[in-house]
Amino acid sequence: MKKAFYSFAFISLLMGVLFTSCVSNKKFLASEAKADKLQKDNAISLNKLIDCNSQVKSLTDEKSSLQNANASVENDLKILSTESKMTIADQAKRLKSLQNMIQAQKNVMANLKNSIADALLNYKADELSVYIKDGNVYVSLEEKLLFKSGSDMVNPQGKEALKTLAKVLNSTRDITVNIEGHTDNVPISTKLFEDNWDLSTARATSIVRILTKDNNFDPARITASGRGQFHPVKTNETAEGRAGNRRTEVILSPDLNELYKLLYQ
Repeated sequence: MKKAFYSFAFISLLMGVLFTSCVSNKKFLASEAKADKLQKDNAISLNKLIDCNSQVKSLTDEKSSLQNANASVENDLKILSTESKMTIADQAKRLKSLQNMIQAQKNVMANLKNSIADALLNYKADELSVYIKDGNVYVSLEEKLLFKSGSDMVNPQGKEALKTLAKVLNSTRDITVNIEGHTDNVPISTKLFEDNWDLSTARATSIVRILTKDNNFDPARITASGRGQFHPVKTNETAEGRAGNRRTEVILSPDLNELYKLLYQ
C-alpha cells in the first residue's frame, strides 16, 4: 500500500513540475513575442519621428528660402520704384524736348513756305502752287510753266522760276529736296522716252541739273525721281484734270537726324 502511495506521489510531483515548466515556457514565449512587437513598434515610431524631423527641417528651410525670396523681391521693387520714377522724369523731359523740336521744325517749314510763296508771288495759280503737306513744303510746278508737251527741256520761263526758288533754298539749312516728275495717263512712246516713267524721270533730272549746276544748290541735298502716271491729283477723264496731273513737285523736307537721335538715345 505504501509503495502504491509513493508511486502516486511521485507521479503527482512529476506532473506538477512538468505542468509548471509548460506554463513558464508559454509565458516566456508570450513575453518574447510581446518584446519583439514592442521593438518593431518602437522602430516604426522611430522612423516616423525621423520623417517628421526631416519634414520639419524641410519646412524650416522652405520658410527661410521664402523669407529670403520675399526680401529679394521687396528690394527689387524698391529699386524698380526708384528707377521708374527716374524713367518717368526722363521721359517727361524727353517728351518736352521732342515737342519743342517738332514745333521748331514746324515753324521753320512754315517760314520756308511763306518765303517761297512770297518769292514766287508773280506766278499764276495755274502755273504753280506752294503748300504744306505731312510736315513737308511742296512747290508744285505745272507742265505749262516748265516744258513743252512730251519734252524734258525746261523753257526760259521755267528756268527763271527755278532760279528764284534756288535763291530761297540756298539760304536754308537742314532741308533736303526731292524732285518728283508726274504725268497723266496718256501713253507716250518716242525715240527719247519709252513711256511715262522715262518722261517723268527725265523731267525731274532736268530740274535737278538746273538747281545744282546753274544755281549752285548742294547736290548732296537733292534727289530726282519719276513717278509716271501713278500718283494723280486730279481725274484723268478731262483735259483739265490731265493738265493738272502733268506736274513736277519740289518737295522740301526737314532734316530729322536730330529728332531720331533724341528718340533713340
